[in-house]
Amino acid sequence: MERGKIVAIITGAISLLLAIAYLMLVQLLDFRGEMIPAPQSQLSPSIEITSATPDINSLTC
Repeated sequence: MERGKIVAIITGAISLLLAIAYLMLVQLLDFRGEMIPAPQSQLSPSIEITSATPDINSLTC
C-alpha cells in the first residue's frame, strides 16, 4: 500500500474512535438525569463591586 493510503486509514480510524468516545460520553452525561440547580443556601455569597466617583463640587479651588 502507498504511504498516503496508510495515513488516511489511520487518520480515519482515529476519527471514528474519537467520534464513538464522544457519543459515549454524551450518552453517559445524559443518562445522569435532569440537571437541577443547586439550592440557594448552598451558593456562595456574591460580592458587589461598586465604583466611587469624586464629588465635582469639592474639587474646585
